[in-house]
Amino acid sequence: MPPFIFLKEVCINTKNVRVNNQIKSKEVRLIGENGEPLGVLPISEALKKAEESSLDLVEVAPNANPPVVRIMDFGKYIYELTKKEKNAKKNLHQIEVKEIQFRPSIFEHDLEIKINQAKKFFEKKYKVRFVVKFRGREMQHIDDGTKILEKVKKMVSDIAIPESEPKIEGRRIFQMFSFIKDGQKKKKNQEETNAKIENKEDGSQKI
Repeated sequence: MPPFIFLKEVCINTKNVRVNNQIKSKEVRLIGENGEPLGVLPISEALKKAEESSLDLVEVAPNANPPVVRIMDFGKYIYELTKKEKNAKKNLHQIEVKEIQFRPSIFEHDLEIKINQAKKFFEKKYKVRFVVKFRGREMQHIDDGTKILEKVKKMVSDIAIPESEPKIEGRRIFQMFSFIKDGQKKKKNQEETNAKIENKEDGSQKI
């Protein structure tokens, strides 16, 4: 018979779990309230030990032979489990997606205004979907939309990066961008590096 390996932290699926008199097996492998293995015992004796500890007998491995049960405060366990799940959901960061639309004939000034708005979204850690919408015969110049998205990519490169290549869907072409951590800092460092290179090159030419 293979040795029984006990794990102190037992993951229990609370759905359909058997507790106390719901456990039907005649014999069970018992784990004490502190995680100590107590061997294979008749279910009546295991229930007695749980009762003596003023705790519950919980079936933690029903498919084992014999089933594994553990002495614990089942109500407290459920409470702690529910509390952890609530905290996990509370701390889960939901990333919202904002959409900014352009026309293929957008003026440079209007483009800058929209980019500034997009940067405000990125600062709040939102994702932004940039969309170029076409009408009528404008679809014959789909490359204009690609050029705009390429310009957008350069204008937001200090704070965001594209998640994918531009995609065409019906009468629009779009691309998703997401916030990049320390984007402004990286841009500043790059500018300083480029400036040093240029100064070095200028110095070389003077010599």
